[in-house]
Amino acid sequence: MEKFYVTTAIDYVNASPHIGHAYEKIAADILARYYRLKGRDVFFLTGVDEHGSKVERAAQQAGVTPKVFCDQMSGKFEQAWKALGLSYDYFIRTTEDRHTLVVQGIFKKMLEKGDVYKGTYAGLYCEGCEDFLRERDLDGDGNCPNHKRPPRETKEENYFFRLSSYKHRLKEWISNGDGVVMPDGRRKEVLNQLDDDELGDFSVSRSRSSLSWGIPVPGDPDQVIYVWVDALTNYLTGVGYLTDKSMLARYWPCDLHLVGKDITKFHAIYWPAMLMSADVALPKRVFGHGFITVEGQKISKSIGNVIDPNQLVERYGADAVRFFLFAATSFDQDGDFSKKEFLTKVNSELANNLGNLLNRTLTLVERNCGGIVPDCQPENNLREEANEVHVVYCKLMESFEFAKAIEAVFALVDQANKYINDERPWALFKEGKKKEGEQVLYTVLEILRRTALKLYPITPGLSAGIWNQLGFKSLIEDVSQNEKGFWELIPAGQAINNVGPIFKRIEEEV
Repeated sequence: MEKFYVTTAIDYVNASPHIGHAYEKIAADILARYYRLKGRDVFFLTGVDEHGSKVERAAQQAGVTPKVFCDQMSGKFEQAWKALGLSYDYFIRTTEDRHTLVVQGIFKKMLEKGDVYKGTYAGLYCEGCEDFLRERDLDGDGNCPNHKRPPRETKEENYFFRLSSYKHRLKEWISNGDGVVMPDGRRKEVLNQLDDDELGDFSVSRSRSSLSWGIPVPGDPDQVIYVWVDALTNYLTGVGYLTDKSMLARYWPCDLHLVGKDITKFHAIYWPAMLMSADVALPKRVFGHGFITVEGQKISKSIGNVIDPNQLVERYGADAVRFFLFAATSFDQDGDFSKKEFLTKVNSELANNLGNLLNRTLTLVERNCGGIVPDCQPENNLREEANEVHVVYCKLMESFEFAKAIEAVFALVDQANKYINDERPWALFKEGKKKEGEQVLYTVLEILRRTALKLYPITPGLSAGIWNQLGFKSLIEDVSQNEKGFWELIPAGQAINNVGPIFKRIEEEV
């Protein structure tokens, strides 16, 4: 069985999860669910980054030890992701013992290879980026462009990784690979960074005097392993590197690292270089997605526009949140969460368009077919259109064009609505044209079956509801979307289960 291993970036636990964190995790879940329906052996890894100065400082402010603080905060992330219906296979925490083993193991391999050496660094350090900056990286006010704060000057003795030894191999890997770094704009950015002579060796440790909350460097307790070795190595820990040979062989190399565009460099340059040094196979693809803003503004505590995903789910439901985030914006671009646009989009598509189609079709089946799926074949033109949508949808999903994939599905829903309006099955039954009326209803029921399968990765709860109302006793997750699963038709004689609207219109003032 072909496998699919997808990861997200792991989030710092110095603050609670927000909608920007959720965006990436939902995207990974969409792909995991899609490939499971395709019959793949999927492993979906997410989790939290619990080490570093930001976490240590947040714990001090909370008046607890870093471990107690991490235990509390990681629980908040898990709670949020479960509320959003994420189907991850493992939630990793970088304070796990096995992760310490892997991080120190990778460090030792790089050290033995001669790619790690001790040196002194003096320069500008941004704690928000967990990275050293150059003067030219700063904005006009001398601030980090991402965190709007000035970096601090620092000088200390650290271990460094010889990135310079791997720049040529990295350029070949990115240039010759088929979509190794995506989207194309990010790939070009990374190649430009590799051509920059100022991109040199980077720090892989910090002095314990400046950072005590972390994994010790093997054989040097005065040094702590730095975030870009500690955090990135979680992708290996999660699938059994140094702890489970069979699992590692089953899932590595990773098929897809999903990351925010601001950390593409670390995943497309630092991470593969370290893997080359440690003689570990490289990931197949890194995708740097856009950011989510709120009402046109960057998410910020100071502005006060941080949105708790738990509150969104409690108010509107997970499916509405998931649907809007991926129907409204292209995944490779920055998107915006606007309450007005959110209400308009979910009411229009989920309640009015799809919800009404399902409700009136099932009502007609109850009134005219005794609540039983009629014994017919679907109308050929609409069936062919559904077949074409299936092919287009798969291509779009596999190229991360989620908004276009959703648009293709709802174009089919629009056609089904037009078809039922044009054919007027209620009139056909009144005129005694029972067989013709039954064919119309059967055709729409089949389109609804396919729509449920297509939307399942995006709106799993909603799709399961449609599936149940169409009369299926099995779980929608158990249906393979391969040739057999997709091309089979809704069984004649199946009793429908009309329990009312699957998505009620949200009546709320903006």
